[in-house]
Amino acid sequence: MKSVFFALLAAVLAEAQQSLYGQCGGIGWTGPTTCVSGATCTKLNDWYFQCLPGSGPSPTTTTTSQPPTNTNNPPAGGLPFLGGVNLAGYDFTVYTNGSFSGTGIDPPNFQVGHFASQGVNAFRIPFAWQLMTPQLGGSISSSFFSRYDATVQAALGASTRPYVILDLHNYARWNGGIIAQGGPSNDQFVSVWSQLASRYKNNPKIIFGIMNEPHDLQSVSTWVNSVQLAVNAIRAAGATSQYILIPGSSWSSAEAFPTEPGPLLMRVTDPAGGTSKLIFDGKFNLHKYLDFDNSGTHTECSTNNVAVFTTLANYLRQNGNRQALVSETGAGNTQSCVTAMKAQLAYIKANSDVLTGFTIWSAGSFNTQYELSVTPNPNGSDQWLWSEAVRPSLP
Repeated sequence: MKSVFFALLAAVLAEAQQSLYGQCGGIGWTGPTTCVSGATCTKLNDWYFQCLPGSGPSPTTTTTSQPPTNTNNPPAGGLPFLGGVNLAGYDFTVYTNGSFSGTGIDPPNFQVGHFASQGVNAFRIPFAWQLMTPQLGGSISSSFFSRYDATVQAALGASTRPYVILDLHNYARWNGGIIAQGGPSNDQFVSVWSQLASRYKNNPKIIFGIMNEPHDLQSVSTWVNSVQLAVNAIRAAGATSQYILIPGSSWSSAEAFPTEPGPLLMRVTDPAGGTSKLIFDGKFNLHKYLDFDNSGTHTECSTNNVAVFTTLANYLRQNGNRQALVSETGAGNTQSCVTAMKAQLAYIKANSDVLTGFTIWSAGSFNTQYELSVTPNPNGSDQWLWSEAVRPSLP
């Protein structure tokens, strides 16, 4: 009987141990607080303790020791850690079927200085395909480009010398048709990137965001071929030093990435050499929200996404230490969302070797009543989510 008892006890203890890189503590954490053999539960901040390789002090042994650092190293030539925000407006009235009915609204430039003064080092600027090239496959509109470039240049000129992401916000579609799957041809798609790359090829702080949230694709492999052709066109235009965000499927879901688009996107090659300049946007382009259906349409949060990002981080490490940027994540200005966002961003920052940062959705031309707004208030103060959860997680 004793042997049965101790066997059962050992099984229970083993089951209660957290895996390598898993969460093992933090405010509100109710899961395992011990780690598997070879890992130590390490306090990264009050909200997030993680099982990291090696031995070290217990997170409760002292309050005076130096905070632990990430023991994982980013790939050579990879992105530094980015903490930023979306400046929306030029994408307004782009529908999820890729149609468009507006003129766009220029994001207020004062927000660049406001956020940069707090440490933001990345701005993502979405735009409608139909605004950039009113004729499918045609030339860039000089009138729209002057507006868009003014915002880009304002962002590039910020005090933090930030990266600026050019985000084509059309869901892999033009007016209902999917790229190379009954809609625009690949040539028409890559034309816009060839032209933009030619204009920004001399600025290494530009990041090309190939497509926002592809979804409901007839063929993921056909889409990945379109992505490859866009990468080729950007490099052929002379933009050889910039990072490129390569998007997956299922709305660029971080959760779907390891099993759906990931294995195919891993095969995308860079004519400039290596893979360090190709960043998966989970949106490889990664997107992840915190409400119950991951839609980003509710003001209460039901998850901190740590389990999803743990799976993703492990997948990236197991496949060559590739990097992914969470180019959209957002939440409401409520207590549940502040708590969840703190934990999520703490995890991303603690695993910045492969999760290379985030840009919050959203500021720009959104008013302060929008459910996910981080637009500054008229008096210059920040939204609660930004002040309490995002700003402490900036670089």
